[in-house]
Amino acid sequence: MDAQTLRDRAGSIAWYHSMDLGQGVQTRGISDARRGLKRLQIPDLHGKTVLDVGAWDGFYSFEAERRGAARVLATDSFSWDGGGWGRKDGFELAREALGSKVEDRNIDVLELSPENVGTFDVVFFLGVLYHMRHPMLALEHVASVTKELLILETEVDLMLTRSPAAAFYPDVELNEDPTNWWGPNPAAVVGMLRAVGFERAEVVWKRPLAMRAGKWAYRTARRRGEPLMRSLRNDRCVFHAWKG
Repeated sequence: MDAQTLRDRAGSIAWYHSMDLGQGVQTRGISDARRGLKRLQIPDLHGKTVLDVGAWDGFYSFEAERRGAARVLATDSFSWDGGGWGRKDGFELAREALGSKVEDRNIDVLELSPENVGTFDVVFFLGVLYHMRHPMLALEHVASVTKELLILETEVDLMLTRSPAAAFYPDVELNEDPTNWWGPNPAAVVGMLRAVGFERAEVVWKRPLAMRAGKWAYRTARRRGEPLMRSLRNDRCVFHAWKG
């Protein structure tokens, strides 16, 4: 398709991911995933099979393909079914525009199994865990389809507590969003990953306490502040978990 047609089609979609569709067309998503790529510490994917769980617009699926993955499967259900404000339109347009061979499967996290989707060398589970009503069960299903490495990014809470613990959000306590259920702390996430069968799990990225305080000061100065203690205990973290 020509650039103007692509621009018009992209402009009619409510994007979650900001991404480059080629021909000078950039989507205007609420999440600029490009800024956080280094945090994920994605290894060499050449020749690897990759599963992207909760793909939404597919930024990470297409990034895996760009990095040489032999096969990429993108899965989602909540976003693609329109359960929130998301739809599948963005993923489908991006795949067409990029000439991508990324496969897709509309399937819930709790339906993932080797029988349903197979197993994959590397699995992305990014920005999904804290939306799960049953996080341990979700991790069991994700672990069952992971052959080598799981890369997990999630909201965490209670970061000032060293022992494994998790905050429960029964209403809209986290970001005024009723789909947010749990905020485990880093120790809890590592423990959960080991409990579901990963031999080794560790935090590969988290913002130091001083940086979280600085983030709070910056937001407060811009009148988008929140209580200091919440900023110190609540953030995002990236984890790697290995099989074998």
